[in-house]
Amino acid sequence: MITPSLEDLLDKVDSKYTLVVAAAKRARQIIDEHKEDSECQDQALKAVSLALVDIAEGKVIVENKQ
Repeated sequence: MITPSLEDLLDKVDSKYTLVVAAAKRARQIIDEHKEDSECQDQALKAVSLALVDIAEGKVIVENKQ
């Protein structure tokens, strides 16, 4: 089972495209915050997972700029 679910994530944003952009931006922030830590290949995958969890939990608020 994938956690968090896509349905839960889409409740937080208006589209899948917004979700992808927000998750990528948050993942880059997480990678930059932990750059001093060990450099490993799995770090990017873990950062994306953490970013999606942050969005699902409401720690990251996504605003539309239209």
